[in-house]
Amino acid sequence: MSDVTDRQNYSLRDEIKAYWSERAATFDLSPGHEIFSEDERAAWHRLLLRHLGPGSGRSALDLASGTGVISHLLDDLGFKVQGLDWAEPMLERAREKARKRGRSIRFGLGDAENTMEPDDHYDVLVNRHLVWTLVDPAAAFAEWLRVLKPGGTLLIVDGDFVNSSALERLFSKLSAWGQRLGVFRSETPSGSSQMMATHRSILSRVHFSEGARAEAVVDLLRRAGFVDIKVDTDLGEIHRAQARNWNVFKGLARQSQHRYAIRAAKP
Repeated sequence: MSDVTDRQNYSLRDEIKAYWSERAATFDLSPGHEIFSEDERAAWHRLLLRHLGPGSGRSALDLASGTGVISHLLDDLGFKVQGLDWAEPMLERAREKARKRGRSIRFGLGDAENTMEPDDHYDVLVNRHLVWTLVDPAAAFAEWLRVLKPGGTLLIVDGDFVNSSALERLFSKLSAWGQRLGVFRSETPSGSSQMMATHRSILSRVHFSEGARAEAVVDLLRRAGFVDIKVDTDLGEIHRAQARNWNVFKGLARQSQHRYAIRAAKP
């Protein structure tokens, strides 16, 4: 952690923003972040269609859009997409990616917990791997309800990155053992040890420091006023496609995690 995080009044939210700003440079190099195969892209399309239906020109807000991975998937399906992120380096890469691919996706600077977007504005709101980082998820969910149109749909893709099963721990140890012995390709880029330590520090202090379990997220969504909430843990097709870019044990560890999609509606 740099000395800037030691300054007075440097909050946890500032740390989170700084962390993702630094991660921007290598974000798209990691399987599980960017799409690495057409099989994975198709699997994501099927997940989004299952919960959102075809875009048909409907408006979609991609919160914590990062380099625009989910925004591009939504654009593929015919949504009119607005990406929102509070890390400028992420936005720079998202805009450049959209330019190179000839996409008309808009990307803007904004806070997922206080979007500054109009009331009743979006048909669909989507985020991936955002909920676990929220400092105040109750406030965030109320905000997301506000910007959705009546009858609009929220889709959260996330997971519990704190608690692990015995099986996941075994697979992770075998993966690390293989990398140390040179049996598997090393997956630790230069300088990532400090980043991993920062990640762990942040994770220990956010609201879901004990793990973003689906049932806990659902409870907060219901309290915020969302209805027709459905938890989907059938993400195996996506995980199997991603696993082809990892060694076999890391792929099995990913598939052993508590990951989910949650769909909810605004009344």
